Amino acid sequence: MSSILPFTPPIVKRLLGWKKGEQNGQEEKWCEKAVKSLVKKLKKTGQLDELEKAITTQNINTKCITIPRSLDGRLQVSHRKGLPHVIYCRLWRWPDLHSHHELRAMEMCEYAFNMKKDEVCVNPYHYQRVETPVLPPVLVPRQTEIPAEFPPLDDYSHSIPENTNFPAGIEPQSNYIPETPPPGYLSEDGETSDHQMNPSMDAGSPNLSPNPMSPAHNNLDLQPVTYCEPAFWCSISYYELNQRVGETFHASQPSMTVDGFTDPSNSERFCLGLLSNVNRNAAVELTRRHIGCNLKIFNNQEFAALLAQSVNQGFEAVYQLTRMCTIRMSFVKGWGAEYRRQTVTSTPCWIELHLNGPLQWLDKVLTQMGSPSIRCSSVS
Repeated sequence: MSSILPFTPPIVKRLLGWKKGEQNGQEEKWCEKAVKSLVKKLKKTGQLDELEKAITTQNINTKCITIPRSLDGRLQVSHRKGLPHVIYCRLWRWPDLHSHHELRAMEMCEYAFNMKKDEVCVNPYHYQRVETPVLPPVLVPRQTEIPAEFPPLDDYSHSIPENTNFPAGIEPQSNYIPETPPPGYLSEDGETSDHQMNPSMDAGSPNLSPNPMSPAHNNLDLQPVTYCEPAFWCSISYYELNQRVGETFHASQPSMTVDGFTDPSNSERFCLGLLSNVNRNAAVELTRRHIGCNLKIFNNQEFAALLAQSVNQGFEAVYQLTRMCTIRMSFVKGWGAEYRRQTVTSTPCWIELHLNGPLQWLDKVLTQMGSPSIRCSSVS
C-alpha cells in the first residue's frame, strides 16, 4: 500500500496490512488516520505490542487494549465521529459492520464498551458479531416509471400520534404511556382525571401485513431499498416553552432515560438538570423538578411492514409516515384539544425526538419514488 499521509510509521503500515475490505481513496485515507490515532494513544500506555499481537494472531486470548472513554463515548478521527470499538472492529474484522447493536463483548473482556468504565477496550478480538433482526427491503418502483394515478390513500391518522403527555415521576411498564394525567392528578384547570392509560405509540397499529403488489405496479422495475441501522438511532432536543435549550442528545443505547438530574457523561441518560436558560420562569423551574421517563416509543418491524404497504399507495402515503418518525412529548403538563394548552410550545418542558434510522429509510424510498403525483404550483 502506498503512503497516503506525509509520513506513515512502519507499525501503522503493518497494521493497515491486516485491514479488511476495500476502500476508495478518501476512505482509505481515513482508515490510515484512525490507525495513526490509535497507535499514538497506545504508545503512551505501552499497549502497542499487544495490539499488533491481537491483530496478527487473531487470538481472543490476548489482553484488553484500552483507550480513555470520551464524555459522549465517541471517538473523533478527522471530521468523523464514531464508537471506538465499532471503528476498529469494522477496520480489522467486519467491513460491513453497521452499528454497535451488532457487537457483543466476550465474557473475559474487562473493559467492554457496555461496562461504562473510564477506559474502553478496542481489541477487535474481544468482541463477537451477533445477528440482528433483519428488516426486509422495501420494493420501490423506479422513479421514471411511477404511474400517474394511485389508489386512494389509506387514512393512517389513527396510528400516528399527535401528542403525548408524560406525567411526572412515572416510569411506564408493559410499554404503556399515559396520554392523560394519572388518577387523582389535579390539573391547572382545577379538574381531576381518572382516565385509563392508553397504549403506547407502538401499539394499536393497523393491520400491517403487506398487501400484494397492486396491479399498477405489476409491470414496473422494482428496486429493493434496504434499512441501515445508524450509530445513533434517535436524536432528542429539549425545549422550554418555544425556546430550544442545550445541545441535541444523540442516543446510541437500545433504551434510554430522560431525567432532571446532572450526569454529563452517561450515554443511557439525557440529563436535563445540566441545562441552563436565562429566560427560565418559575413555572418551568417547578416542572423541571418532576422530569423523568423511560419508555418504548417505536417498533421497527411494524414500521417496515407499514412502509411496504404505503409504497403501493404512492408518494403521499409514504411521505405521511414521516410524521411517525418525529415525536413531541411534554412533561407534567398536557397539551392538545382536551387541554388548556393547545400547542406543545405552550408547555413548560418538552422534548422532540427524531428517529434517525426510519427517517433515513424514508428518504431513500422517497428519492427512489421521485416526485409526488399531486402537482403543486404558485396558484394551487
